[in-house]
This record gives sequence, structure tokens and C-alpha cells, in this order.
Amino acid sequence: MAVREIIQFGNKTLTRVSRKVEKIDEEVLNLVQDLKDTLYSTDGVGLAAPQIGVLKRAILIDLRDGSEPIILLNPKIVKKIGRIEDIEGCLSYPGYEGPVVRPRRVIVTGVTLKGEEVEYTADGFLARAFCHEIDHLDGIIYTDKCKKVYKIEEAEE
Repeated sequence: MAVREIIQFGNKTLTRVSRKVEKIDEEVLNLVQDLKDTLYSTDGVGLAAPQIGVLKRAILIDLRDGSEPIILLNPKIVKKIGRIEDIEGCLSYPGYEGPVVRPRRVIVTGVTLKGEEVEYTADGFLARAFCHEIDHLDGIIYTDKCKKVYKIEEAEE
């Protein structure tokens, strides 16, 4: 469909809670295609609908490691296990990153584009990606959980 503009840090849309997807119709299918087109125009690994200005509970994660992309509607973290701190960045805040504590493992439920309920058990980077994108649906960005955010160039010096 289209590469959409990614909403940037400071835009109030990123702080709003997204609405549940009630039915999988042409509008939702177009939204997901826009998420794909937009994500694949970047070097990111995940994108949530609010980042392209749509307050619907839809996420796309593609770790670009050969695994299948994950498209999930109404995702929900049902269990968190452990804790680990690592560096995160965001397409809505380019050029910056910071340390965020997240669960080591999560169990996530949601609905596929075929309307099937699914469950994922995710570890490591995938668990972090799920948490990051689901946070976007709840109006939370990673900087809300960071002790310090810094320019990437500063970290490389």
C-alpha cells in the first residue's frame, strides 16, 4: 500500500493508548501492509500502528534473521520471566538509544490476520521486541523506562 511517515518523539500520538482491533477487514489488512512497507523501508526490526499514526493494537516484528515476520493484532503479554538490561533504540526517536530493563522471557498472546488466536514464548531479543512494540500500543516509549538516553555518536566515542 504505502510507506507511511513514522511519527517522531514528542508527538502526542505516541503517548495515547491504542484501541482493540474488533474485526479483520480491509482497513486492518491495509494497515498491516502499510506497517510492512514502512518497516522494510528502514533498518528497524519492529513497528507498531501508533508509530504510523493509527491507534489500533497491531504490531509487526521482523528480526531479519531468517525467521518469519510476526504480525499480531491485540497482542498481550501474559507472563514475564526474569530481567535483563540492554540498549534499545526506536524508529520514532532516531539517533538515540539507552539502557532499558526488560523481561528475559515473555509469553505473548494475540490474533493473526486469519483471526486465529496464537501464543508465543519469546526469549532474548524477540522478548525485548515484543515488550517494546506492545508498550507503543499502551502509549509508552522506551525513553519512559530509561535511566539515560544518549546520542548514538556519543556512545561510539
